[in-house]
Amino acid sequence: MADFVSGFWNAYVMVLVFLSIGFVVFVLVSNTTKRPTGPVTLQDHVWDETLQEYNNPLPRWWMYMFWLTIVFSIGYLVLFPGFGDNQGKLGWSAAGQWEAEQKAAAEKYGPIFAKYRGMDLNAVAADKEANAMGQRLFLTYCAQCHGADAKGAKGFPNLTDNDWLYGGEPETIQTTILGGRQGMMPPFGPALGADGVKDVANYVRSLSGLAHDSLRAQRGKEIFAQNCVACHGPEGKGTPAIGAPNLTDKTWLYGSAEATIIETVTKGRTNRMPNFKEFLGEDKVHLLAAYVVSLSKNTAAPAEEKK
Repeated sequence: MADFVSGFWNAYVMVLVFLSIGFVVFVLVSNTTKRPTGPVTLQDHVWDETLQEYNNPLPRWWMYMFWLTIVFSIGYLVLFPGFGDNQGKLGWSAAGQWEAEQKAAAEKYGPIFAKYRGMDLNAVAADKEANAMGQRLFLTYCAQCHGADAKGAKGFPNLTDNDWLYGGEPETIQTTILGGRQGMMPPFGPALGADGVKDVANYVRSLSGLAHDSLRAQRGKEIFAQNCVACHGPEGKGTPAIGAPNLTDKTWLYGSAEATIIETVTKGRTNRMPNFKEFLGEDKVHLLAAYVVSLSKNTAAPAEEKK
């Protein structure tokens, strides 16, 4: 209620609340003072084929309950926000309650987080209690994209293998979670044309030993050297510093099919991982990064279509 951009909306809410309560009072009063006289009879109107109702007044106890709800609503509006920008006598707010809960949680769990914050990431990854805490954080904040098993999906990296766009060192993983990543491959379709894109796609497939058209791959090699080496390197092994993937392994973020590679080269790709520094804080990110580190330890390389 405190975020109204003009006084009009504040007055609008106040009038709407006042009229709503006033209308309910009017209905109750009218039903109390205008009670039917004479014998109880059936009303003239009929609905649902044969359904009719008597003109009995509402029971007194029922009327009293309605009055109690009106008194309660007025008391609520006095104590809590709800009547325009009035903050209520108790000064309660959802933001204030959230801050209080966060403060209580920090006091309770802060020492635990601080304990692990001072430990090396590899040591935290080997700690069972810390690993369980990191897993809970992962399932809450990361599973939506990377999956509950952390094996990713199309466009979302598998975190259980040993292939990393920006590098798999513990500190690099922590940096990724803290600051997020913004990956972008520009579209080359307009510059290369359909044939040029297909040629370079076949060359890219040849780099990792996949089936390809050798003539197209030979032409694609020259196109790759002119347009792609700045990011992926002359041998196609990628550049972790900018997140450019290694094209010589059998790990694919969107798939290794020729049509998929053609789509990637033609239209480009844009990937964004949000940062969690402000939302989770460095202590929680430390635990989360350690858990991710533990996922890829001693795992075998994935199959061709894994990513």
